[in-house]
Amino acid sequence: MFYQKHVFFCTNQKENGSGCGNLASDSGFAFAKLYLQSLDLWGEGKYRASKSGCLGRCKQGPLCVVYPDGIWYSYVDEDDVREIIDSHLLQGNVVERLKL
Repeated sequence: MFYQKHVFFCTNQKENGSGCGNLASDSGFAFAKLYLQSLDLWGEGKYRASKSGCLGRCKQGPLCVVYPDGIWYSYVDEDDVREIIDSHLLQGNVVERLKL
């Protein structure tokens, strides 16, 4: 595989304010990218975080999904995103408290 794990952060902004992008998902993505880069875990053969359009689970956002595992997470802040990266991506442990 090109990446060991790939995390997609919904950054969709809806006019009615219900989209993940209206709930700070851009900051979740930005933190994930910088955190992975700071650990030298960004790029081919490693890990990747990407922005995505609507993932269709707006009422549960902001959210991200980890592939190829297909595990969905809701998060509140950078601490949650760090936990997803440290526990799920790096250690292979699903973060049950954030899992959708």
